[in-house]
Amino acid sequence: MKITTALLMSLSVMSLLLTAAPVSADRRPNIVVLFADDMGFSDVGCYGSEIETPNIERLAEGGLRFTHFYNTGRCCPSRASILTGLYPHQADIGHMAGDLKVDGYRDRLSFNAVTLAEVLGSAGYRTIMTGKWHLGWRDEGCPTARGFQLFYGTRGYIDSYYTIVPRTEVYLGEQVVLPVTEKPVNHLHPDQEWYTTDVFTDYALHFIDDVREQGDAPFFLYLAYNAPHFPLHAKPEDIQKYRGKYRDGWEQFRKSRHQKLIELGVLQSDTELSALDVPAWQTLTDKQRDDMDFKMALFAAIVDRLDQNVGRVIDHLEAIGELNNTLLVFLSDNGGTKETGLFGIKGKRNTVDNYSEWAKVGGWTSSYGQGWANLSNTPFRRYKRENHEGGISAPFIAHWPNMIDDRGGLRHQPSHLIDLMPTFVEIGQAEYPTTFNGHEIQPMQGRSLMPVFDLANPKESRTLYWEHEGNRAIREGDWKLVGSRNEPWELYNISQDRTESENLVESLPKKANALKSKWDAWAEKVNVLTPEAFEQQRQSVRQGGK
Repeated sequence: MKITTALLMSLSVMSLLLTAAPVSADRRPNIVVLFADDMGFSDVGCYGSEIETPNIERLAEGGLRFTHFYNTGRCCPSRASILTGLYPHQADIGHMAGDLKVDGYRDRLSFNAVTLAEVLGSAGYRTIMTGKWHLGWRDEGCPTARGFQLFYGTRGYIDSYYTIVPRTEVYLGEQVVLPVTEKPVNHLHPDQEWYTTDVFTDYALHFIDDVREQGDAPFFLYLAYNAPHFPLHAKPEDIQKYRGKYRDGWEQFRKSRHQKLIELGVLQSDTELSALDVPAWQTLTDKQRDDMDFKMALFAAIVDRLDQNVGRVIDHLEAIGELNNTLLVFLSDNGGTKETGLFGIKGKRNTVDNYSEWAKVGGWTSSYGQGWANLSNTPFRRYKRENHEGGISAPFIAHWPNMIDDRGGLRHQPSHLIDLMPTFVEIGQAEYPTTFNGHEIQPMQGRSLMPVFDLANPKESRTLYWEHEGNRAIREGDWKLVGSRNEPWELYNISQDRTESENLVESLPKKANALKSKWDAWAEKVNVLTPEAFEQQRQSVRQGGK
């Protein structure tokens, strides 16, 4: 099948841009970010999972695992934070990528923020992105407008692995190369079926090779997978490995993961498993149990395929002799999702019995349900969108052979997406600007992880904040104050109660009030809207107001 004219034109323009850039000897490390989507804390083997993830485990064995690494609990806000080093509202993505026409809630990244691509690109890095942007559809806010020299992927969400559904058109640079279609063309490998996880990796490796043909300047790759986000689109050969594996049910696997997390040292030995918050597996009918086994097998297959592609990235870097001089990080944007209840999206309609009808249908057609999400977030409470540990705790692995000596080590310091900007600025010898393209730039909110890479137990404390849809939290040292939308605050000592089982808010009111005051001041500073103000503004915009 022939490559389209638009594709050839885009490749030519990118080649010219790279050729025009100055090339000189440069031994600064490459930086690679592998970003998973809707993956819970314990969904990979080195964080307790039974799913086969040998390549991600290879990164852990040769690098560091963080046990208290946080995201923001939702897709768009996490993408905003990881790319800007700011809290989501400061980056204008306080909710999702939709324009409420007020500060903190826009449909593109703030122009008073800079992206990792803009900062590292200004320092001479070649900047590459493939996958899911989900930070705005407009040209002025697209990846190539925000510093990425090479881009293949969607500007919005994805919601399909095999097809292109509305608002998920695929771009190469600034050109649409795959419009809405049931049968997208795999341009790099026309003989292979188009499957997002594979194709995004194909282009990442293709772009790395393009960069290397131009010289030895270091590159920054942001590979934003949509896996393992719903719908449950998995390859048959991967499904076969897991079908029937989950017939013992979610309670048994939660216990197994919890025990393995303790054995791995990721959890303290006295960490309790949070209470099951779904019906017991044995209360389901035989047919329901068979169907839910199949849904989890599909999810596991998607994670397995993701791991296979992580392996392709590792192997390629090794083959070109650059694995040792690459900082490679792996993480997820939020915890497992309970959308939309126990049996998942359209769970009673789309079952194993009619799988052929929905196996490759995009959109909100299937998900694994709350019971399996409860497994994904083992040992924690709550889910995606929420600010309890189950919503915001991420597996985080840092692999950099030239710099990280404590291979296979664990790091227990609280860390956050906002820490990647200062880390990459430091190792890339870049300058974080005070102004950029005529706009004043907000200061970085995180801190470099380089001291943590070197030192297992730095004692420095810190304060971190969250808010999404009225869910809210602050963590200061070992203390965490957290509240769900329109519900009272809860207080936990995370060092003693990581699973947030014993609410101390009534017994320690002074501590709770002190943390609440700090959260209130932060929320006002970064333009957090209350749930009521958010709904009022959304209604005003829908009715044509400002």
